[in-house]
Amino acid sequence: MASTATTSDATVLAFDFGTRKIGVAIGNAVTRVARPLTTISGEANAARLDAIAALIAEWQPDLLVVGRPLHADGSEHEMTARADRFARQLEARFGLTVNRVDERFTTVLAGPGQGDDARAAAHLLSSYLEWSSRRS
Repeated sequence: MASTATTSDATVLAFDFGTRKIGVAIGNAVTRVARPLTTISGEANAARLDAIAALIAEWQPDLLVVGRPLHADGSEHEMTARADRFARQLEARFGLTVNRVDERFTTVLAGPGQGDDARAAAHLLSSYLEWSSRRS
């Protein structure tokens, strides 16, 4: 799952990384409730990081979570490396801890329609918050 458990009152922003869209969710370790927040669209990295900076300024998270896409058998693929690079960029730019979470099946759980990426981010954040509460 991830390397660092959240503190009991942490606000957490989660990202479902994609090359065209990034789903974003917000949650809290006290309530262990995550909700979809927004979807950042576009392929320009600078614009996406600027949008994330605005969210970080608004929500003041204690930590960030990035989904790691994996094959069903748990093996890595090209998007795994891209998501890991995205996580490292977030760490470097914002100085926040970024935990990585297995995101297999979160897009499927999110269901069809608008906002799927943000719902997928909420699913992966819910999974992370539950895992983190068991480790505390």
